[in-house]
Amino acid sequence: MEIKRNGSQPSGKGPAEYFTGTVRIDPLISPPEPSRVAMALVTFEPGARTA
Repeated sequence: MEIKRNGSQPSGKGPAEYFTGTVRIDPLISPPEPSRVAMALVTFEPGARTA
């Protein structure tokens, strides 16, 4: 198990194939292989939507 401090991983921009407008994705959990589970906090700017 690897524990990372909150905010230590860079935010990313939401990909256009999944979101419309400006969306920020902050990773919370990114476990190593062979795990297929991940968790992120998604923040939507005004007017942004899930595609």
